[in-house]
Amino acid sequence: MAYSWISLLPFLIVISMSIWLKDILPGLVVGLLVGSIMVASDVLTGTQQSVSYIITTLSDETNIKIVSFLYLFGGLVGMMNISGGIKGFSEWVGRKIKTEQGILGLIWLTLPFTFMMPMFRIMMIAPIIKSLIKKMNLSKQKVGMTMDISTESTIVLLPVATAFVGFMVSLVEGGIRDLDLGMSAYEVFLLSILFNFYALIMLIIGIIQTFWPSKKKTTTSKKHEDNIEDEEHEFHRACITKELSLVNAQPWHLIVPVFLLLALSLFLLWKNGTDLGAKTVFEAFSMADATFVMLLAVFITLIFTFVFYIVRKQALNEILYHFYDGGNQMMQAISMLILIWALTMSAEDLGFSAFVSSTLGAFLPAYMVPATIFLIGSVVGYFIGSSWGTWGLFMPLGITLAVSTDASIPLTVGAVFASGAFGALTSPLGDTTITTASILDMELVEYARYKLKLSAIGGAISAVLYILCGLFFV
Repeated sequence: MAYSWISLLPFLIVISMSIWLKDILPGLVVGLLVGSIMVASDVLTGTQQSVSYIITTLSDETNIKIVSFLYLFGGLVGMMNISGGIKGFSEWVGRKIKTEQGILGLIWLTLPFTFMMPMFRIMMIAPIIKSLIKKMNLSKQKVGMTMDISTESTIVLLPVATAFVGFMVSLVEGGIRDLDLGMSAYEVFLLSILFNFYALIMLIIGIIQTFWPSKKKTTTSKKHEDNIEDEEHEFHRACITKELSLVNAQPWHLIVPVFLLLALSLFLLWKNGTDLGAKTVFEAFSMADATFVMLLAVFITLIFTFVFYIVRKQALNEILYHFYDGGNQMMQAISMLILIWALTMSAEDLGFSAFVSSTLGAFLPAYMVPATIFLIGSVVGYFIGSSWGTWGLFMPLGITLAVSTDASIPLTVGAVFASGAFGALTSPLGDTTITTASILDMELVEYARYKLKLSAIGGAISAVLYILCGLFFV
């Protein structure tokens, strides 16, 4: 198939329909159908192909781990809800935190315990943060943005012990394998952290935002945010909301499961890494299969939490009901992720990656290579909403262009990682954006628009820095 702009059409459909309808799901379905029909060149065969893409994504081992983790963690949150754990902990914290800066500071303070994986961190802290937002008349968008910045921008800058490190180093290794740089892939990766300008700038913006007082929310905006949740739960969740408001506050019913989950996650990361041949703790965390470890940790935690609640005289039928209810609350995010994975597959079959690569060419001046890679990678990252996907697409291209033009390789690698960070943080298709919006009951497209305003500032500053550094390092 000839590579052309037509491969962009599925993503353009999703973005435009999401803006129009203020809901991403219809656009994902239409985008997937259109992409599949174009691949098959037939309506019926294309429709069948769209189903095949969905089945293929669900048969992928990594994807099914993510889906399982999301559902089980949602179930754990449901159990903590009905047992009074979240209510008790939020009341306890609420007595100590009285300001917006306090709750935003709490988000940053949770980093040392939840930094291993973005989805893990968001799902660990968002339910607690959500309960505090309601008491303090805060902007969900600002709190969500702080949570996402502290998650995405921090995790991509950490050189050890995250779910990203092994993947990022492997991409660098693949790109420099045949080059005589005199440096290992990990050394190039470490140097590139200094040049991930977007993540660094967004961290600064996030910290400033934490201590910068917000304007008092108007009655109109407050009603708008409340209506989002009311519209979603007005009928079918009215009884559950009433039931949860009547449970006895039991802070230990949250503290015990959360600390058990954190301890298990760290131990199993170390155990899995050492089983794969790691010699040190940091090496073990980098080598471990973080997605599987998080799934295993939440599964074990569920078992122990179930027994703990039964011993504490919680009703069996209530625990089971709210486990399923909590898991089902994550089905919107799960459905979106499955459709996004399938949509990306259809776009790849239309030649998306090859089209982007071929349109760049190799005629850029050396000083413009990092900035160009960052800007185009950010646009593509916004379309696909995946940092890993953006990195996988642009790392070979970026290193190839850097070598052919004598541009700085660490600077270019940093630009690639920055472009993926932009897409993951900003895109309405990003799993972090989807999960945060779902848990905090925000309109996804409106939330993505809010994030884009601040992200565009960080992106513009980053592009200028890449040009200046490109001139300096040539």
